[in-house]
Amino acid sequence: MELILELNWWAIIVASLISFAIGWPWYGPIFGTAWLDALGKSADELEPSPKPFIISLVTTLITAFVMAVLVSCLGVTTWFDGAVLGLAVGIGFIAASNVSDAAFCGWSWKLVAIQSGYRVVYSVIMGIILAVWQ
Repeated sequence: MELILELNWWAIIVASLISFAIGWPWYGPIFGTAWLDALGKSADELEPSPKPFIISLVTTLITAFVMAVLVSCLGVTTWFDGAVLGLAVGIGFIAASNVSDAAFCGWSWKLVAIQSGYRVVYSVIMGIILAVWQ
């Protein structure tokens, strides 16, 4: 319980919001067309709804919280070590799980690369923020 109280909640919130905000350019101007193609959909087929955004924000907060716990428990204090931790989490947990899911669900490798790439990038940025702002 002490660990939870010692975490920098402002850093967790900011890391979450920045990570969430990376999604706009990632799924918009950078990879939006390729992502829609990998989904087999057009922009017109996407129904506007706040639900996926709310769920994504909550899961990003959960990821930032867990990353903050890891940063604290591992004694990560530099931006470089935070980036390495984020890279390890992004590739080792998130991307690896996405690849496994893709094998069973029949997702295209293009979709897996776009989805996993986003999460690896935001995990690295999250690790940096949480390491330097304790």
